[in-house]
Amino acid sequence: MRIHACIVPVMGHGHGHGHGHGHGASDGRRLTIALTITAAVLISGAIGAWITGSLSLLADLGHQVTDVAALVAAVVAARLAQRPPSAQRTFGLGRAEVLGAAVNALALLAVTVWVAVEAIERLGNPTPVAGLGLLVFGAIGLAGNLVSLVVLSRGAAGNMNVRGAALHVLGDALGSVAVLVAAAITLLTGWIYADTAASIVIVAILVPRTVALLREASHVLLEGAPAGIDVEEVRAALAEVPGVEEVHDLHVWAINDTTPTVSAHLVISGTGCVTADCGEHGVLDAATELLEERFSLRHSTLQVEAAEHAAHESACASPAMPSASA
Repeated sequence: MRIHACIVPVMGHGHGHGHGHGHGASDGRRLTIALTITAAVLISGAIGAWITGSLSLLADLGHQVTDVAALVAAVVAARLAQRPPSAQRTFGLGRAEVLGAAVNALALLAVTVWVAVEAIERLGNPTPVAGLGLLVFGAIGLAGNLVSLVVLSRGAAGNMNVRGAALHVLGDALGSVAVLVAAAITLLTGWIYADTAASIVIVAILVPRTVALLREASHVLLEGAPAGIDVEEVRAALAEVPGVEEVHDLHVWAINDTTPTVSAHLVISGTGCVTADCGEHGVLDAATELLEERFSLRHSTLQVEAAEHAAHESACASPAMPSASA
């Protein structure tokens, strides 16, 4: 088989499974419930910080302010992600949830840095805090945060956007616990640094988790390979498909943390079957099934081409769309 023209009879194959919006709708409801609860806790925390002058309550309040903003962004992102693809946005708006997670992480990181700076300043100039007020408002905040956390935790494992919102609420819950501990220490011992120490503990717990979420969101936005998928292992597996002589232009990325995608060019050998109707011996079907069953890559775009075409493809091809293999 000899092919000399730049337009060659290669086989392209796209494969994917439709995704309903039920899961996204459930995430949206969870986020809306958490937003309502967090807004109520925010009002309570603002009153408590004003009455007591507590830095730990103020730190918790700062988290709650970003929580409300983060949950609003998360709700909007969840709604946008449910919109179907269009001619202008062929992948839909699935990336909106990843952007929401990244914005949430940045906002939370900024708040924790501010609280850390404020805490260091108060170490040199401690401020007396009303222990009873801390106890009351810390308990109110903790109750609200725990309810929100339970609601969000059901969807956090499978959605980065919900996970980012849950991280904010977790920060508030930890903050409320720290406030309660500080209140108890203040009431029992009168130690003036208890409130400041509690705010430092909040920062120490939140920063690593926030950085991890930001790294995860950035990896998706930069089209890195999804976690748990070894690109070289995918390449080797495709090369072992009967009839495949070479694999090139392999890219593995994700639209969001739930939609991994793969594309590749498969150069067939002289004995390889080019057409899509070759039964169990077809390269396209075999490669597609391998990607789905072995790597859970259900969205694949494979181009099967003859060796003659692969040799001069770069001279004929238009500039490739930017994509990242990892």
